[in-house]
Amino acid sequence: MKLITDRKHYSSIIEDGILKAKSRIWIATANVKDLHVPGGRRRSLPLLNHFEKLQRRGVNIRILHGAKPSAPFLNTLSELTELHQGDGFEMQLCPRVHSKIIIVDNRMAYTGSANLTGAGIGAKSDKKRNFECGIITNNHKEIQQLEEYFDSIWMGSFCEACGRRNICLNPVI
Repeated sequence: MKLITDRKHYSSIIEDGILKAKSRIWIATANVKDLHVPGGRRRSLPLLNHFEKLQRRGVNIRILHGAKPSAPFLNTLSELTELHQGDGFEMQLCPRVHSKIIIVDNRMAYTGSANLTGAGIGAKSDKKRNFECGIITNNHKEIQQLEEYFDSIWMGSFCEACGRRNICLNPVI
């Protein structure tokens, strides 16, 4: 287990984790914004463009989020021709989600304070990013515990008795 802070989120989660995924990425975040990361001929590309490339290589991606994604995120998503819901890329809204979890290939997991945003994940400049901290683990038992927690929310284990069911757009159960 390793503590990471601020800018180390970017290198540990994005560069060493998400962009090197081989089979699956599970993300839980309260907020989803149009996070841009270095890549391609331009200075940066939306992370969604990288997701599209990963999906083409067979990587399954799940995003569990607590609020409606930002308009720029939705615009980028609508512009991508190959990244489609249900074809190895899934998003599910649960208004109670405030967890921040990123699991890559059952080989690494993050949990901490950072949302999947430029300011949260450390992709912005030193003067514009949030102060964040969390842990990265490669311990299979810890990863499995985070997977089970994520999956219980994803599969709707809490939906039937949820106190916010009346505002949930798509209850799983």
